[in-house]
Amino acid sequence: MKQYLLAVHSVEGAPAPSDEQTQTMFRETDRINDELRAAGAWVFAGGLLSPDSATVVRIENGTTTMSDGPFAETKEHLAGFWVIRCADLDQALAWAEKCAAACGPVEVRPFDDLSQA
Repeated sequence: MKQYLLAVHSVEGAPAPSDEQTQTMFRETDRINDELRAAGAWVFAGGLLSPDSATVVRIENGTTTMSDGPFAETKEHLAGFWVIRCADLDQALAWAEKCAAACGPVEVRPFDDLSQA
């Protein structure tokens, strides 16, 4: 079976969800996680701290530099992710729809087949 990344996005400057909305998102995400496990699709998932907690490591001309992140200057950032196992893209998209309903926009990307060895 192929593995897919479902990446959850957050938009900088968007209104923060209320405490009640946040708790609902957590409950719905837990429900989706349980459903993924029961279906045998679960591989791994995790949430990420805000982009300002990132450190970017670069090597240029043999010199390593480290700077405060994020790497990209953008309004949209990765907030969390799932790695799931699915028969095909259609199945991954069905899971993504459930995940997006729980916590917002989700990007779906297949893993490179070379990484499946």
